[in-house]
Amino acid sequence: MVLPSQLLLSDLLGRTVRCELGLDHGPGLMAWMHPPVHRLLGWVSRPSVLHMSRDVWRLDQCRGITDQQVFVRGKPAVSDQNILDRLPTLIGGDLINRDGKRIGLLVDLAYESSTGTILHYLVSRSDPRLPGHSLWRLLPDRITEQHSGYVMIGSRTLDDLPLVRSSIRQSLLQRTQRWRDQLQEIGSRASDRLEGWMEESLWNESRSKQPFELNKLSKEASVEEIWDSDIWSESPSQRRS
Repeated sequence: MVLPSQLLLSDLLGRTVRCELGLDHGPGLMAWMHPPVHRLLGWVSRPSVLHMSRDVWRLDQCRGITDQQVFVRGKPAVSDQNILDRLPTLIGGDLINRDGKRIGLLVDLAYESSTGTILHYLVSRSDPRLPGHSLWRLLPDRITEQHSGYVMIGSRTLDDLPLVRSSIRQSLLQRTQRWRDQLQEIGSRASDRLEGWMEESLWNESRSKQPFELNKLSKEASVEEIWDSDIWSESPSQRRS
């Protein structure tokens, strides 16, 4: 069974771990990671609900994944939940913007199955257990400061991050914004056409008035020429002759 080159942490946590002996080691419970270098080292499963012991698996022990199970090779390291709770992790941490406000929650990550290198984190605005929530992609180089429990970025809103999965609400907001942009563009075009039509009308009107004024001026000039002519200075007998 060949593993995909890229996997999600939720692919490990949402499935039952089964070893090469066929034993059930329970569902994946939490990530084992090294946040300073953004690397996933392994994951933890819970073999029993009644006991606090946990099985810790290295990432290279994973041999295959199906829809419901993760197949591993070798034995796990047994630990206690109280110890594991003190391990540093960014999953479940708050996403803080540059103004110091919480804008989301780190709920998942994508990693290379061969090296464990974290490619990006997935951010949700609300509880990821709610159906139909949106997810945004956060690259490690966008993180300006990180601690166990929260990370900070230089952006102000989640809209500055690439959207991976859109909820119904987010799709409606995006569609409404597109409608607003289209209406604004239509209004701008109509305004430009109206201004062009008004300028053209004024130009045609001014051109239509020019011949009339020229004719009027020519008639006035001809009348002045007749009345100012030297012939009217002659006597009536001379004009009759």
